[in-house]
Amino acid sequence: MNPSSSQCEGQSSEDDFTEDWLHLSSHSMGLQSVDVCSEVKEGEDGPKLKSKLVSAWNSLKYGWSLKQKSRFSKSCPVTMLGHTYDLSQKVEKERFHRTFASLLWLTYRRGFPELGGCSLTTDSGWGCVLRTGQMLLAQGLLLHLLPPDWTWSLGHCGVRDDMDLPESCPSAHPESGWNAVESLKRSRKMSVGSFLDRPMEASHRMVVSWFSDHPAAPFGVHQLVELGKSSGKKAGDWYGPSIVAHILRKAVMASVDVPNLTVYVAQDCTIYLEDVRSLCERPHPGVSLENLPNQSWKSVIILVPVRLGGQELNPTYISCIKSLLTLECCIGIIGGKPKHSLFFVGFQDNYLLYLDPHYCQPTVDVTRQNFPLESFHCKYPRKMAFYSMDPSCTIGFYAKGQKEFRSMCSDVIAALSTSADMYPMFTFSEGTSQEEVGYSAPTNNITRIQRKECREGKDKRRRNDTSNSMDEFVLL
Repeated sequence: MNPSSSQCEGQSSEDDFTEDWLHLSSHSMGLQSVDVCSEVKEGEDGPKLKSKLVSAWNSLKYGWSLKQKSRFSKSCPVTMLGHTYDLSQKVEKERFHRTFASLLWLTYRRGFPELGGCSLTTDSGWGCVLRTGQMLLAQGLLLHLLPPDWTWSLGHCGVRDDMDLPESCPSAHPESGWNAVESLKRSRKMSVGSFLDRPMEASHRMVVSWFSDHPAAPFGVHQLVELGKSSGKKAGDWYGPSIVAHILRKAVMASVDVPNLTVYVAQDCTIYLEDVRSLCERPHPGVSLENLPNQSWKSVIILVPVRLGGQELNPTYISCIKSLLTLECCIGIIGGKPKHSLFFVGFQDNYLLYLDPHYCQPTVDVTRQNFPLESFHCKYPRKMAFYSMDPSCTIGFYAKGQKEFRSMCSDVIAALSTSADMYPMFTFSEGTSQEEVGYSAPTNNITRIQRKECREGKDKRRRNDTSNSMDEFVLL
């Protein structure tokens, strides 16, 4: 359900807003700032000093923005990745908070091993689109490996993270329990050790470790930078949403950790269904799988790079973006505002909800047993106006099996129809990509969204004229 503007406008009383949710306390933010400044004062020369200065600047600039407060109206529902929450209801508000805090938050990091071919030990100032791409892939992996209603319960305990538990409740003694809040009205006592040993939490930690800042991590920044070299990119360059989509595809293809998952990237704003089937069918592509179980069909993440305007977002597509974010198959949008990449996960009225990767944090050693997870989760929802959205973005979807893929196609086609008076954001075709089969004949049986043939010329030019616009986000 899309919230209507008429329901949400004109509400200005204090009672109409929820209380603000903060990710970090002022104390912990202060410690981070002191830590960064002390690193810069070490007296190092050359690239490492420059890297630390950039890191310090970004931590100061974006660290303070994390403490700013976004306010959410109680009179408008919030939609996030296929689920709608009524914030006027206490239980719903808590459910939204818990679900948001369970999303993986992947930010700039500092102090990791040098990136290949250079001396950079941080991605601060240039790696934000890689980080938003990581967050989208992470959401797909969480859906792939965990139940759809999974939430990170440990994030709602009274301690800052699992490494700050009182000494009176050591994990070595299961009999000395601690309270893990599972829901608003229910809690139970359990040891840290027994909690962390649960299969779902083990899968959660495994996914986090796959994005660690280490050369061996399959989806870490080291691997993504290495895979970006084939696209002419190197560490320190700016990456566009489209290039990052292809880097993610290569990363999943190269990984042995998720053999039953594949990634498809749409070509020229078209999802070629035959290409998707070729990727997903196993072990014999081309054989009908109507009566075979889901295990004979690989799960798939579909990435669709699009450009929704020239220099600015065409407002006609806002309703379509909202419709896509209401779908359970949607896993987010690699996007942002000009010069600032963000990971969009939902909306309230005319505002997008997002996770911001621009806060530079120390690298976490994920090889430690029960490594701290706090820095990989953000408890603070943020929002920005739709009109500030950069038109260049990549939309992600996930389908666990063949049945879910069919449903995804039907649901997405219906969502795209909300912008029927314009060119659709993207289309579906029953054929294969012309690039892959190497011929120029037109593709038949294209499922397109019906649209008005009579458009004003300037609207068409606005859609197509991107010569003065950048697909990549330019960062400080």
